[in-house]
Amino acid sequence: MSDFQKDNVALMCDIGELVGLFDFEAGLDAFLTKAVSTVAWHMRAAVCSIYLYEAETQELVLRANQGLNPALVGRLRLKNGEGIAGMTLKEMRPICEAKATDNPYFKHIPGSQEERFVSFLAVPILRKMNPVGVIAVQDPQWNYFTPNDIQALQVIASQLAGVIENAHLLLRLRGNEPVPPVVPPESFGVEFGPGTHCVRGQGASDGMVMGLSTRIGQYLSVDEKVVGGCPIGLTEADFDRALATTERQLLDLQRRLEDKIHDAASMIFGAHVLMLKDEAFSGEIRSQIREGKNPWEAILNEVRHYADLFAHSPNPSLREKVLDVEDLGHRLLHNLSAPALESTGPDYTGQIIIAKELLPSDILKLSAEGAAGLVLLGGGQHSHVAILAKALQIPLVIVSDQRLLHLPEKTPLLLDAKEGQVVIRPGHEAIQTMKDIIRSLADSERMADQVKTETRTRDGTEIQLLANLNLVSELDVALRVKARGIGLYRTEFPFIVRSTFPTEEEQYQVYKRVLERMQGSPVVFRTLDIGGDKVLSYFQVGQESNPFLGLRALRFSLKNPEIFKQQLRALLRAAHGNPQAKIMFPMVASLDEFLEARILVRVCQQELEREGIPNRMPELGMMIELPSAVAMIDELAATADFLSIGSNDLIQYLLAVDRTNDDMASWFAPHHPAVLRALNFIVKAAENAGKAVSLCGNLGSDLRMLPFLLGIGLRSFSLDSMEIPVVQRRIGQIDLELARTQAKKMLSLGRIEEVDGFLKIINAAG
Repeated sequence: MSDFQKDNVALMCDIGELVGLFDFEAGLDAFLTKAVSTVAWHMRAAVCSIYLYEAETQELVLRANQGLNPALVGRLRLKNGEGIAGMTLKEMRPICEAKATDNPYFKHIPGSQEERFVSFLAVPILRKMNPVGVIAVQDPQWNYFTPNDIQALQVIASQLAGVIENAHLLLRLRGNEPVPPVVPPESFGVEFGPGTHCVRGQGASDGMVMGLSTRIGQYLSVDEKVVGGCPIGLTEADFDRALATTERQLLDLQRRLEDKIHDAASMIFGAHVLMLKDEAFSGEIRSQIREGKNPWEAILNEVRHYADLFAHSPNPSLREKVLDVEDLGHRLLHNLSAPALESTGPDYTGQIIIAKELLPSDILKLSAEGAAGLVLLGGGQHSHVAILAKALQIPLVIVSDQRLLHLPEKTPLLLDAKEGQVVIRPGHEAIQTMKDIIRSLADSERMADQVKTETRTRDGTEIQLLANLNLVSELDVALRVKARGIGLYRTEFPFIVRSTFPTEEEQYQVYKRVLERMQGSPVVFRTLDIGGDKVLSYFQVGQESNPFLGLRALRFSLKNPEIFKQQLRALLRAAHGNPQAKIMFPMVASLDEFLEARILVRVCQQELEREGIPNRMPELGMMIELPSAVAMIDELAATADFLSIGSNDLIQYLLAVDRTNDDMASWFAPHHPAVLRALNFIVKAAENAGKAVSLCGNLGSDLRMLPFLLGIGLRSFSLDSMEIPVVQRRIGQIDLELARTQAKKMLSLGRIEEVDGFLKIINAAG
């Protein structure tokens, strides 16, 4: 049967709808039975089977099937690696056979009645790179399943994995141990008195905004004043209406988020929707209402109950859902009686969020729900949460004053994330000042529209200014400032903000979208840079006393080839038809590491060729960020296709200064003689090898350092998009011949103080 007769698009939509219709009362097996029927119908396959993995026995158990002997459901067990399905799970990759019996791992199951089914396709169901199960389809026609079928089934497996995990977690709660006693709230110290107060902190994401305060992460579980003011006269019908409205809002919010942020929005509100449908949650609220409790109080009671269960669970996946359940309670209460919450809405539109800590996925949810700004009690300016807030253009200030956690709800706040301050109950003068600054910021945005297509020095030498990207949503800004390409796409952020690893297909769609938007301009995809301050909450690598010197970046990828290969396969597929796509490995410490990574890329390409999936081998480069790489730069430059200097980490490791520790800021010196000489050493090695070299990181937007950087021979810079206008203007003031002379002088200086003095002279003059 030809491929167009299989409606894979409708299949994915129907499975997505089926996920949304999960019925806790009917149970998981009933859901899986509907799923195999839906998959078999749309793929026009004679057989569809779903196996779930039992960690205790390390076996796959057939839990749902259409087309084989129904007596096998619940009884057929396969060891990890046994049969094609078992090997699919063991190797964590799809296996597609034109004729199943040709596969050396084929295992005949007596009494299965599968003798007449020739074609076989199996795809692993993985959650956080942990085995969940396998979905398999079979058909009598030889060579029946196509590459499109493989991709569709991988998407289905991803959707199934999420609902299966969340179902297991929530079903497990029904038989959970008694809730531990609530821990008394911490002492918040002296509260803010009446009038205006200013709290100093660190600005982590530029912008100014004014809004009402909203505390999350605690207010539903400790603020009894909310209950005392609950509306009277509410009924069970009001609760049912709020429940339906909340579900409709969440599903609409999810759709809008997927349209806006394609690379990070996979079922971000999935836990909210599943909890609404759980009769143990909504049913308990309804029971309390029928016993005479006000619906408002019943919701608060159950939300607190779940928040306590989650907070005290030994399961990290459950602990992360505390804010999910509080967020759900916030929305339910609003929909129950909107006037009682005055100016607040079901989302966080116009509100400034105050929290002790937030996960990256929380930042994404709050962005989707319209939060105006964020105040965090802890963290760093360079943390992944801060970088993500900047990418999503949400003003963020990091403070240490614990009194903010005791601030009454809906307190007017002025958030100045540029200067790093929070003004509580601002007066007229502060508000007017803020309006003036916002107008000046708008002027700077207009300056972005005046960026020239080309960047040239005063004497006419062209310089390439490329953009750094964290999320696809930032492409609009990069294009507006006329970036000549993407010098660094940080592929880890779609991983960080999610609750599980994106599949190969999901990654492919993201990378393909970036390349399509850039229309032939260069795009450099940096492979996963996980570790240090960028951690995956759903993938534990063990405790490390110094994570910046631990399992991070390329080491992490090489240590976890099953994760690395999915990303590499997606990148190779996206590079097909896009000659400007490039792959770059982060934190290469040795020639051996680069060669090992390059071999794995070739292995992935060979797999794709065997599977008949279009792909292309792009240029392979590396980031120079470690002292060992500087020492080996001649060999590395000769082997790699291109180099990129990761200035932030290079300075950190050369000077042994933690760049996320603001107490060490004065020691983080880009103008240190050792840094200057290392940069010159790298650029000269690239020139001698005839390889392109670019500089990435904050150093590229350091206006006083630009003459030196151009003087040593750098002609390509990758920076945050909004830095491009001012950097372009500064480059236009620099004479290249003079810059070479100045750079030579700086390289001869041996003291930081001498370099600093010389920089003041040349920048004052030019």
